[in-house]
Amino acid sequence: MMSAPIISLESLTNTTSAGQLLTIANSGGCASSSCGSSSTPTDMNSATWEKIKDHPCFSEEAHHYFARMHVAVAPACNIQCNYCNRKYDCANESRPGVVSEKLTPDQALRKVIAVANEVPQLSVLGIAGPGDACYDWNKTRATFERVAREIPDIKLCISTNGLALPEHVDELVEMNISHVTITINMVDPEVGEQIYPWIFYGHRRYTGTDAAKILHERQMLGLEMLSERGILTKINSVMIPGVNDQHLIEVNKWVRERGAFLHNVMPLISDPAHGTSFGLNGQRGPNALELKALHDRLEGGVKLMRHCRQCRADAVGLLGADRGQEFTLDRIPLEPLYDGGKRHDYREVVSRIRDDHSAAKKEAIATVASVNIRGSLQVAVATKGGGRINEHFGHAKEFQVYEASQTGIKFVGHRKVEPYCHGGLGEDAALAGIIAALDGIDIVLCARIGDCPKEKLMEAGIRATDTYGYEYIEDGISALHATEFGTVPSQATA
Repeated sequence: MMSAPIISLESLTNTTSAGQLLTIANSGGCASSSCGSSSTPTDMNSATWEKIKDHPCFSEEAHHYFARMHVAVAPACNIQCNYCNRKYDCANESRPGVVSEKLTPDQALRKVIAVANEVPQLSVLGIAGPGDACYDWNKTRATFERVAREIPDIKLCISTNGLALPEHVDELVEMNISHVTITINMVDPEVGEQIYPWIFYGHRRYTGTDAAKILHERQMLGLEMLSERGILTKINSVMIPGVNDQHLIEVNKWVRERGAFLHNVMPLISDPAHGTSFGLNGQRGPNALELKALHDRLEGGVKLMRHCRQCRADAVGLLGADRGQEFTLDRIPLEPLYDGGKRHDYREVVSRIRDDHSAAKKEAIATVASVNIRGSLQVAVATKGGGRINEHFGHAKEFQVYEASQTGIKFVGHRKVEPYCHGGLGEDAALAGIIAALDGIDIVLCARIGDCPKEKLMEAGIRATDTYGYEYIEDGISALHATEFGTVPSQATA
């Protein structure tokens, strides 16, 4: 199936140029709380869909179109994790807990307004530290109150370790905070003591299994309280090989029983340069295939989030395309006035784009599922948003990975890479890194690719093609699957 052309935005010129608007639409469209596909997915009720349809972290489909931003207003933390060191920051890294600058609530409001004026995809404001949003509660609350007055249609959410969560649940309800992420790495204190050296609770510092037991009990209580009040919860878990990798199956069961909406299992980031305890003692993180294997084992439990990018605590923009460094305090107006024109102009257009994509996706998945073939394809896609195969191979900073099989087309994760092209030239070292990152991939789909990288990929057993460039991802994978298994006349894929 060939997808419909991208809807023109030539007439929408009241807030920016037609060319700029078209560029944004091609790479993901806008975000507003009233924007989104009109069709409700079959696996959830309409009320839940309304909550997640424009939240890029709670909906895999939404992350193609919508952006989030985090404001770093909560530096204080009440636990120590062996995988965390908030003192280290490189502007080019993507890792939870790091920021380039900490903000006051007033500075945060200034930054949110500046971003909202320039990033029409923005739909969600989150506070994810760099400490803990619930422990540093006064700053969190003050920030949300200021932003809600100025931009009432933006969704508000927090990330927390859960230790101080129960005492703030009622306030979260009062403030209309609809989404909460809790990091839960264990339900067994003996596992927990390997992850958490200490916690600070009730004006006391606890260590060992005592600390882990208190943390566990508070996390479960907070999750139950949120579920009772109808707040959607996402559970973040860090996969630490040899520590909690097998235990996360039990974590998934516990959080499912207590009403969690999503479970996001992330790989441990373990680099000695970051100065974390795990990084310094040689604890390794999982590779992509190990992470996928665990995800597959968790199927059937809490719905899995597979599109997480392990964002910084000052991230801005679409997932996988952080623009935070464009909006540091020295680069934004001192007293910006909010202008919702760009976000408003995109609402109807993006809704139509998403409905077109949804229809194409359903047809493509049904086509793949109808083929009586046991084999599957692991497909890596270069995309910069909008659900399309629209990124040049050499410019890709990540590849989104899909599996096509008799069950349909399923998003299974992403692989971060260093771009191959720098200044128009390809770098062999970068290509070697990309090939390593694409371990287990059968075929790469991209908008364009040169002969040299295509040949190098082929030597490594990975094919690449730009035959399906600019089509919807699912359309391209469906056509590729049909070609691969001989159900349509062959097209060039090498």
